[in-house]
Order: sequence, then structure tokens, then C-alpha cells
Amino acid sequence: MNSVVTTNPRVMHGVPCFSGTRVTVQTFFDWLEEGNSIDYFLEQFPSVKRDQVLAVLESAREHTLAGAGR
Repeated sequence: MNSVVTTNPRVMHGVPCFSGTRVTVQTFFDWLEEGNSIDYFLEQFPSVKRDQVLAVLESAREHTLAGAGR
């Protein structure tokens, strides 16, 4: 996941960001909660790549399934 998301205390105070950007993962989830599409998010944050977004979603999915005992 380090190639997708990084944390660095000198970048955004250590909040997890998409690697190579200053865009936080929380920003992505906030945009989704507001009803925005992935495509719109990527248009607004061109430094984030589609494969990074998909990897974050897959990781969240796996984490959720693991928590459900699967």
C-alpha cells in the first residue's frame, strides 16, 4: 500500500495521502460522501491516479470483509 498511500509528518501533518501528492485519502472519501463520482474527483485532483483510487477502495473493501470474519 506504500506505493499508493504514504504518511509523512512533514506532509499534511502525517495524514495519509495519495503517494506523490498532498491529497489526503480522507478528502477522497469526503468527496464520495458528498455524492461526487470518482471521475469528478480525478478531474479535480489530477495528481491522483485512477489506479491509486481503485487500490484504496480495494483495501477498504478487504478491510471491511476481514472485519466481518471473511
